[in-house]
Formats: sequence, C-alpha cells, structure tokens
Amino acid sequence: MITISYNNTTNVSALLIPFCKNVEIKERITILAEEMNFSAMRVIDDFKAENKEVLAIYPGNMQKADKIYFIGLGAKPTAKSILEAFRHFTQQELQRLPETIGLDLVSGTNGNIPLAQVAEGAVNGIVLGTYESGLYQTSKKSVSQLFSFQGSIAIKCNKECLDEVKVGAGKGLAIAETQKKVFKLVNAPSNKLTPSQLGKEVTASGKEYNFKVTLYNEEQIKQLQLHALLAVSQGSASPSEFIVMEYLPEDLEKKLPIIGLVGKGVTFDTGGLSLKRSDNMHYMKSDMGGAAAVFGVMELTAKLKLPIHLVAVIPATENCVDAKSIKPGDVINSLSGKTIEIIDTDAEGRLILADGITYLNREYKPDVIIDIATLTGSCVQTLGYEAAGLFTNNDQLASQLLHAGESCGERLWRFPMWDEYNKDIRSDIADVKNFSGKPIAGAISAAKFLEYFIEGHSNWAHIDIAGVAFGDAEFFTQKTATAFGIRLILSYLEGLQK
Repeated sequence: MITISYNNTTNVSALLIPFCKNVEIKERITILAEEMNFSAMRVIDDFKAENKEVLAIYPGNMQKADKIYFIGLGAKPTAKSILEAFRHFTQQELQRLPETIGLDLVSGTNGNIPLAQVAEGAVNGIVLGTYESGLYQTSKKSVSQLFSFQGSIAIKCNKECLDEVKVGAGKGLAIAETQKKVFKLVNAPSNKLTPSQLGKEVTASGKEYNFKVTLYNEEQIKQLQLHALLAVSQGSASPSEFIVMEYLPEDLEKKLPIIGLVGKGVTFDTGGLSLKRSDNMHYMKSDMGGAAAVFGVMELTAKLKLPIHLVAVIPATENCVDAKSIKPGDVINSLSGKTIEIIDTDAEGRLILADGITYLNREYKPDVIIDIATLTGSCVQTLGYEAAGLFTNNDQLASQLLHAGESCGERLWRFPMWDEYNKDIRSDIADVKNFSGKPIAGAISAAKFLEYFIEGHSNWAHIDIAGVAFGDAEFFTQKTATAFGIRLILSYLEGLQK
C-alpha cells in the first residue's frame, strides 16, 4: 500500500522533478543547479525533456535529496503520456527506489497542463510501475522498498494549488490500485480465475467499497432464462456465473440517471468447436477484459463516491470443447425470446452479451447502456493496438465517449452502424445469426448483432476493446493486461456531473 503526503519532502532520498520540453527548462535547471550544486550546463546539454527521458543527478548539496531524477514529459504532454512517463521511470528504477520518494511539482516545468492532471498522471504511473509479473512464480523476488507496506510519495506543490493537487493525486492513486487489481485478474490463468472465482473477487470488492453484488449460479441462471449464456457454457466443466453489481450513493437529494454497463466475461475462449489456432490460444485467458473493466469502473465509482447510479452485469463463462458444446448450425434461444442460429462457435462473446444487455434493460431500465468486450479480431485488424472501436446509435453518447477517450488517453474510433449492414446477420432458419460468414466488416456485424437485442433502447454504445485490453508492454516478455476501459468510462461518468 502506497500512501501520499504533501509539502514535506525533506526526508526523501530520491526526488522526482517533471519537465515539459519548453523554453523554461534552461532557466529552471540553472536555478536548481545553484541550489543543489551541480553543473547546469552539463545537465542542459544532456537533458532535453523528451517523453520518458530520465536523467539522474547526484547533487553536491544533499539537503533536498541524495538523488534527483529529472523526468521528461515531452513538448505536448497528455494525460496518457504523463502516466506512461512515470510508469516507465518506476519500472526502470523500481529496485533502486527508496521507501519514500518525493515528487516536486514546483521546481520543474509543466507547460499549460494543470498541476492536478500532472499529479494524477504521475501518481497513477508511479503506482502502476510497482506492478510486477510472476503471479505464480515460486522463486523469491527481491521486493522494492517502494512496494513495501510502508511505501509513500511525498508531493511538493505551491499552497494555492494544494487542494487541486490533493484531488488529482488521490484520484491517481485510487485508479492505479484498482487497475493493478484488474491486471491480476486479466493476467491470471483460467484454472486460477474461473467464472465462480471471478464472482468471489467482485463480492469481496463490494463488501470493501460498499456496492451491492448479486451472484447467480448455473441453476439460477436457468431460472432467469439466460439461454444464450447457458448455451456457451454447456461445453465447460466450470459452471457459468451471472454477476450483477449496483452502486447507489447514499443521501441522494435528487433522482439520478441510471448508467448500465455490461462486460464480456469469458474467462477462457478456445473458440469452441470452431477452434482457434494454437499459437495464440494461451492468451485467451484475457477474453474477460471487458468484464474486468466493468468491475474496475464499479469499484472506482464506489471508492470515489461519485454521484452516479451505476448498474453493471457480467455474464461469466468459459467457451470450451466438449461433446455437449454448441455446434455450428445449432439454433439456440435467448432471454429476449429471439432465436439465434450459430454459424461460428467462436462468436460466443456476443451471445452472452445479448443476454446481459436484455437482462439489464428489462430489470433496471437504464438511461444509458454501454457494453465493453474483447469481441472481434476484425476490430484489431482495423485499428491495431492504439484505439478501441465505438459503435452507437446515439450521436450525443458518441460525442461524450469520444471526448472522454481523448481526455484520458484511452482513444476510441467510431464505426458506422448503417441499416445496410443488417443483412449480414439475417438468418434463413432463426431470427438472427451470430456471424455473417464473411471476411469483411466483422466488427460492424458483431455490433449489429448486439443492437438486435437492445429492444429499441435509444442510448446504447458498444465498445470493442479486442486490440487494447491485452498487449505488449515494456519490461514484460509476454503480452499483459492494460486495464483499458477503466479510465475511459470513469472519465465519461465524471463528464456527466458537469
């Protein structure tokens, strides 16, 4: 657990000073050189404040700290680049950092970036940088002092900025702690994180942060008539779980709009009988990235006590190969009453989301529905690993989500949802089919399938995070979780308050 203190950096051994790349750098470094007794010209020559650039200084006057780190934020820092710069620094220096580090927001340069945003990004990045791989390694690792129970960050800022810096830093810490929890969930192998274990993790968080959690086991799922969820899970030895979460602030003075979230919770996806290739199948433990993001948003909403009425559902299951597995050509039912022809059993995520969306819509009647899912390879082929796909029937909601994505650095790109695409999911034998069978517009046809189950809801969005929920990262040898979606939806929810 890392704690934060303010305006007392006298006892830190390592002091971090962020710099934007601008004309003020030389002047600020010259002032610091006089105070700390180091060569200003040498540092000015060596340090250009490029993003993620780090320069270590051992000052002659050690009254401020034994070691000073100058951290570059680049010429045009953003929320994302600030976070990444500090995470990069912490991961690189983790074993060398002391128990308490200082963050000096006075001596460096921040350009036009509000200090609250710098504090949030810096603290978020520092704490994320303490996340280490090796969840199930038996060899003992040397633990960083900063990662210890007593680890702390001392922040220095001007008194007039203190309140906003406290808010930003506190938010950065809260987000990072939840993101690290999500990292562990998404990175966990499927034999360690089954649908029922996911339910236990959510329940524990609900008790800690005071949001309601209701778990439905497989027998209860049958009673709820979540037929599509049951169809996907029937090939797995691990029973499915349907997780419902709700956060409603206490002492409300007015009725709040209900925001509904649905997260795809496939804890492992073999592709079913439409089997995936073996070279990357081991990464399919990440197919619950949407569920993890939804859970993270719920935890943070409760932790930060946002004035939001939030409801979220997670249909959790495995998609496995068995004699009981659904087969291509089968026709299954759904909670909506609509029948679905199975063309591809690897298009299972949209099946469980269909039941989740229907349940949320009918039981809670939310004003907004947003589903988040690692849904299609087609989206990855289109956008790569830089943005998630956005599909919505509401221009205002699209604008709000796009703005939220740009402001926090979790970008979205909007796809068309024209009626002409409806023909791709028409079935000759059932009401709808789960896959177009075409090698084109796969992400769009998946979204059109989900749209079929919103039952006329006028304020719905689908976010495909297949390319951004799990990917390459510095200091890791394999793909790892990103927790994409948490900061995006949190930014959207905060925007609703303004």
